Amino acid sequence: MLSSILFWGLVALIGTSRGSYPFTQSMSPHLHPRLYHGCYGDILTMETSGAPCDITRLINCGIRGSEMFAEMDLKALKPYQVLIKEVGLRHCVDPALIAAIISRESHGGAVLQDGWDHTGLRFGLMQLDKKIHHPVGTWDSKEHLLQAVGILTDKIKAIQKKFPTWSVAQHLKGFFLM
Repeated sequence: MLSSILFWGLVALIGTSRGSYPFTQSMSPHLHPRLYHGCYGDILTMETSGAPCDITRLINCGIRGSEMFAEMDLKALKPYQVLIKEVGLRHCVDPALIAAIISRESHGGAVLQDGWDHTGLRFGLMQLDKKIHHPVGTWDSKEHLLQAVGILTDKIKAIQKKFPTWSVAQHLKGFFLM
């Protein structure tokens, strides 16, 4: 689904200074931004190696490459800030995780054509595969984001059940290796 290496680099950027990026601000007056990390672990403390490197991408790889990609997407993600926080709170998922997936999958919707990727197979901000799921709502709607984050949490729960001795961090990382 995602290149887990690139994903963790994006997460590292979105959460580097918790108070300076919009997705790490308090989601509720009762939740301190340094305490809220959802029910699936604190993604801001996980190690990452950054974007994968190959001969054609030597400049845009590693941690710095991931940070560069995420920085470019922050403007596109801004209109979805409140929506991401609401959906994160409803599903008990860190908004930084949702924002990182949206950044990686659709660059905040900037690369989509009427909500679809260039192949016409994946839909929405988090890019649900139409061969596996029947997308609901418009590509950038709350309904659709609730569906996508619900799928994310269901898969993490399946990993938890399959590997009960794994740590919380391993459960979350395991989702991206599926």
